[in-house]
Amino acid sequence: MKILITGTAGFIGSHLAETLIKRGDEVVGLDIINDYYDVNLKYARLKKSGIEKEKIQDNKLVNSYLHKNYKFIKVDLQNKEVLSELFKNEQFDAVCNLAAQAGVRYSLSNPDAYIQSNIIGFINILEACRYNKIKHLVYASSSSVYGLNEKMPLSTHHNVDHPISLYAASKKSNELMAHTYSQLFNLPTTGLRFFTVYGPWGRPDMALFLFTKAILNNEPIDVYNHGKMIRDFTYIDDIVEGIVRVIKNPPKGNPQWSGKQPEPSSSIAPYKIYNIGNNNPVKLMDFIAAIEKKLGKTAKKNMMPIQQGDVPATFADVDDLVKDMGYKPNTPIEEGIDNFIEWYLDYYNISF
Repeated sequence: MKILITGTAGFIGSHLAETLIKRGDEVVGLDIINDYYDVNLKYARLKKSGIEKEKIQDNKLVNSYLHKNYKFIKVDLQNKEVLSELFKNEQFDAVCNLAAQAGVRYSLSNPDAYIQSNIIGFINILEACRYNKIKHLVYASSSSVYGLNEKMPLSTHHNVDHPISLYAASKKSNELMAHTYSQLFNLPTTGLRFFTVYGPWGRPDMALFLFTKAILNNEPIDVYNHGKMIRDFTYIDDIVEGIVRVIKNPPKGNPQWSGKQPEPSSSIAPYKIYNIGNNNPVKLMDFIAAIEKKLGKTAKKNMMPIQQGDVPATFADVDDLVKDMGYKPNTPIEEGIDNFIEWYLDYYNISF
């Protein structure tokens, strides 16, 4: 297949691009490379796939020096003209949209970034898919859409109309927008609600990265909700495997769907929503203990109240993923944390 992946300088996008390239797919990566976090890490991810920083120019395709089936373009999803030309020239079979302004807490202080990237950027992707007969659009949603929902495990069959952050609202809006295009234009779309992704090459604003850095530097870590948080931490390789399986299986519409009892995760249109989570929630204090064990150091802990926009617990129901794709994430948290820390020490050239 020929696949466009947006967000390939990002955590999930870089891993997905490498996996698809090695499987033999033809991949075009796209990213704006903004400065939400350290751009050097983003360029390092690209370099791992053979894209050299020195060769990158705005709105120009760059060939990988490692993989003949990989090209990259630095462009803003708000640039409709360049996006339209890219789709027209490349004739993609499928699109995986992972580009977005990430982060729950950042959305409290910078709401405009989420509207520009997650709403306007996404409508431009939808329009490009519509006019270029894309066979399948897969896009990143988020477990944050569950908001005030407390019934566990969190299921795609449940209503999600009570988000508690603009980030979550923007992801829910992506699902609604995608359904509209599936219904109106017969565009197959699949939304993936990711649950707390972690692993090597992860984001510096996420807990595992922050905790590892602070513990190594003998600095205290902020432990929110006084440690009474539960997260369905999902290892990056499990996320990527789920995405790959979904890309190759576009939805066809649910013939059993009824407008009298509308089921939220599917439709008569070619539209589907899946959770991708480990289906095995971990207490935050146990997560910290696994980091401490690997590092051989005890963290200094600042016990803090829960932050606005955060939910106290996540736990993914992945029954549909298992049923439809024959796949269930299964990497143990200890293994995933060990792999991250070994990468972190190597990347930052740290010995202790």
